Amino acid sequence: MSETVRVQIVDYSSQYKDHFKRLNVEWLEKYFYVEKFDNEVLSHPEKYVLKDGGAIFFSLYGSEIVGTAALIRQKDLFELSKMAVTEKCQGLKIGQKLAEAAIEKARNLGEKQIFLETNSKLAPAISLYHKLGFRHAEHPLGKSEHYQRADTYMILDL
Repeated sequence: MSETVRVQIVDYSSQYKDHFKRLNVEWLEKYFYVEKFDNEVLSHPEKYVLKDGGAIFFSLYGSEIVGTAALIRQKDLFELSKMAVTEKCQGLKIGQKLAEAAIEKARNLGEKQIFLETNSKLAPAISLYHKLGFRHAEHPLGKSEHYQRADTYMILDL
């Protein structure tokens, strides 16, 4: 993939719904497996993400959708979640652009903090999160409420 092609971040549109699931399933199956809650959220993004004021972002590489990320309301905080970039486009800072769009959206909504859950074996992702200003923290519930794979909790003060 050439870096001369412009990457554009766009908001959710129902025409992109299938890409939200496709990209995340591709990523999950490469590193873990699709958990029941993953399937629910990915199959019904309007219900689980958008209904409570969340947002979904997509990255267009030329005219192709190659990445996605979501900002999901979880009780009183937003979670940066469901971030996936297709393998052929990894290394082009697309994940960073998606995360920055989600962070900016949270700031614009007046949020003071967002969190994410990830897995400690995903060193490149954790490195990106540190670069964006996230820091490790104790999980307020002791462990993830939704994902068995999540063993790392990080927060970002906005």
